[in-house]
Amino acid sequence: MDANTADARLGGQGCLNGVRILDLTQFEAGPSCTEALAWLGAEVVKVENPGGGDPGRALGGKPGMDDPYFLLFNANKKSITVNLKDPKGLQLVKDLAKQADVMVENFAPGAIERLGLGYDVVRAINPSIIFCQVKGFGEGSPYEKNLAFDMIAQACGGTMSITGERDGRPLKPGPSLGDTGTGMLLAISILGALYRRKETGQGDHLQVAMQDAMLHYIRIAFAAQYRTGKAALRAADSSVSATTPPMGTFPCKGGGSNDYVYIFTSRANPEHWNRLLKVIGREALIGDPRYDTPWSRAERPDEVNGMITEWTRQHTKHEAMEIVGAAGIPAGAVLDTMELSQDPTFEERGIMPVIDHPVNGKFKMVAWPVRFSGRPPPVTPAPVLGQNNEDVLASWLGLGSGDVGSLKANGVIG
Repeated sequence: MDANTADARLGGQGCLNGVRILDLTQFEAGPSCTEALAWLGAEVVKVENPGGGDPGRALGGKPGMDDPYFLLFNANKKSITVNLKDPKGLQLVKDLAKQADVMVENFAPGAIERLGLGYDVVRAINPSIIFCQVKGFGEGSPYEKNLAFDMIAQACGGTMSITGERDGRPLKPGPSLGDTGTGMLLAISILGALYRRKETGQGDHLQVAMQDAMLHYIRIAFAAQYRTGKAALRAADSSVSATTPPMGTFPCKGGGSNDYVYIFTSRANPEHWNRLLKVIGREALIGDPRYDTPWSRAERPDEVNGMITEWTRQHTKHEAMEIVGAAGIPAGAVLDTMELSQDPTFEERGIMPVIDHPVNGKFKMVAWPVRFSGRPPPVTPAPVLGQNNEDVLASWLGLGSGDVGSLKANGVIG
């Protein structure tokens, strides 16, 4: 192994060397899955419509520019353009599927079958392929033919029911759990299927429904339901499993919409509370039976939270986090996207590197957060539409420049 290869492997880029993934996904749930595999070294070839490609490219509406949404979910991939409504284009994708280890799609229900690329068709071409699908609702669900996006999955999958103020309406959690959350579960499952295939040589058919995936992320809510016999409640800034004051966001100096610090004292560690009393200058209350146990504090939440608020209002959220955290108490400033983008340590550590996109220019990219031997995987920009037509068709199918030129001339590829 030469030095350059070894260096790349340090960032996890060599984990899936030689794995070919045919990516027929769009928007976020599918692309987030295939991007994770691309970061781990798989060759991910994104098949797009020559007329405009993944709809995520055009969300921002700037002519000739791919939207940041697309750039964030399609790094490290290759792009080819194929007209799937042309019989020659359909055959081209079938030929690519024969060479692929994994194929992933997240079209609307029934669309991949109508195109002539359903599981039975692809398996007949390549029995060892791992054929993967993201659905809104699972097979056997009364809603299996319904369309779904992130917010629909979160509504039907329970995450909204436990999000919001206790007496308020249900709210959608900010993170796209329905999309990227589902994509990560599929990526993990693909890795498992690839590992098993090394021994058996057998392919697989993986399906994940976005609604089903949401149940995975609210297991503590089901635990709360089992304890109480009632549906889990909304917990505002606390936890659906239990509330032990102080546990939540506290206002800080500045008064802005995100000028808050989250402070948490664990029921499992009574020292958190004693340490916090020292921080806020209330040492005299250490051992006071009114506040000494989680259960006694739970009877006086307004008193407890009032003590903490009186102290946090005297400090900025950063000061509060530093002081409370240094005392051995879990604490975190509420940071917004601008603050995170401007934190130089994320860029220095490779978690938010700046990449140079050939059209969009400099772009700060949220990358894979797992570090391999001290480094996250390297990031290359999301491809421009059809950027890799020639090299993919040559390396996967052995087509020469004349063959590719003919496909272009006949409108089979863009």
